[in-house]
Amino acid sequence: MSRASDSRGLVEAGSTAGAGPATWREADALARAVLPDHLLAPRTPDDVLALPSFLSILQAAQARAEVPVDRLPLALQRALVERRLRQLVEICRVNPLWRARIDDAVGTGPVTSLEAFQVLPVMDKTLSQQFYTGQRPGLVGPIEQGGFQVAASGGTSSGQPTEIVYPLDELWDTYRWAGAFIGRHIIARHMADAGAKWVVCTLADHMMWSSGAMVGGVLQHIPGVNYIGCGAIDRHVFQRILAYPGAKAFMGISRDIANLAQYADHLSPAERASFRVALFGSGSLRPKARADLKAAFPNLVILSFFAAMQAETIGLQLDPASEVLTVVPGLHLVEIVDDHGRAADVGEEGELLVTRLFGNGAPVLRYRLGDRVIRRPDRITGPLNALQFEYAGRSSDRFTLAGRSLFAPEVLDSVSQSLRARGVVDLTRVAKEVQIKLDHRARRLRIVATTPEAGPLSWRIDPLGAAQAIATGVAKAGSRSDPIQMA
Repeated sequence: MSRASDSRGLVEAGSTAGAGPATWREADALARAVLPDHLLAPRTPDDVLALPSFLSILQAAQARAEVPVDRLPLALQRALVERRLRQLVEICRVNPLWRARIDDAVGTGPVTSLEAFQVLPVMDKTLSQQFYTGQRPGLVGPIEQGGFQVAASGGTSSGQPTEIVYPLDELWDTYRWAGAFIGRHIIARHMADAGAKWVVCTLADHMMWSSGAMVGGVLQHIPGVNYIGCGAIDRHVFQRILAYPGAKAFMGISRDIANLAQYADHLSPAERASFRVALFGSGSLRPKARADLKAAFPNLVILSFFAAMQAETIGLQLDPASEVLTVVPGLHLVEIVDDHGRAADVGEEGELLVTRLFGNGAPVLRYRLGDRVIRRPDRITGPLNALQFEYAGRSSDRFTLAGRSLFAPEVLDSVSQSLRARGVVDLTRVAKEVQIKLDHRARRLRIVATTPEAGPLSWRIDPLGAAQAIATGVAKAGSRSDPIQMA
């Protein structure tokens, strides 16, 4: 992001947020007050361990400004983050491996601005494996001292598992900070009734894959809720929970959330009405699944919860009518960069980079998650000022077919439009899930859709007409350079 474009937004933020400083000078002064110079240059691991947590720094900023950080103008939020990034770089330099990597890129001086920080090289999963697996040479705090949690990502985009190391105290701070944000901006809005409130996580742990534990850690730190970590769910468990008095929220992968609609048959109207919030991760919910859920549960709002093993709670959908995701202020630095590493402008698509701001003992700077997102205008309101983006897909959703580069979400959207325009089938209406399957050797592309209407549809759809519509849809998704055989 350019300083010029940010300054325009920050002046507006200062005038509309109604709290905190509105100028760069005032913002910098407050950031220096809560994170003074003597805390910015630790020299040893013991110095790092003695630093106050970043959570305590954010709490000090809130106390001085007398409002939550997410209500502060973007000018102040940026000043706090820049100050923290300067400190994080010096924390990393305590480790010889990190120091060489940083000094080679920017020299030995302090990194005092976001623009200077964005010169640092990006860390990918391969490099993360070198830093944080085996002997874990990238740690700042010694592993022998204890106090770390190790989790493993299954390698959605790379196919290679990656271990992620969290200092436990900072992981719990992450849970508290993100949980409080969800409480203010989701639970308070959609589950405001008197009485018990229940938040259920259906993610199941498997071996070292700890999605259930990580997301569950955030959810169980939402103030004022009762947390249930139930793992994989069936009809009987769902009906038992819906019978509890009070409002309920469920979090799970998109497929598991979509399946909840079929469990509603034996519920009373009051039990159906008590299901208020569905949070889904790992993909998107098709319009058919959304319609089925809304028909089964009249008070339900469906929201996306975007997280990764490397960085919990990166973005949350706050408005069910918009696909835009809102960043939790103070938790991460979220960057969106184009193919040349430049910051994307509003409306542009780019690669997502994340820096955990709660990360002294096992810092990770500018981590490439493997996701592509679209930068959206910053959210600037009374209750919340924050960066926003829209999820576009995994980087691995890009594929080459017949000499051209394609992006799976764009192909599926174009194919759906073509099938509907030719009167073949409306996938938006009938399909619960749609996938692309490729056979590169045969140069064959298949569209696979799951729908409860498969029987009636099978004899109504003309295979030749469907193949022609698919070919047209793929052609419109990008410039063609070679014929593609459709099936």
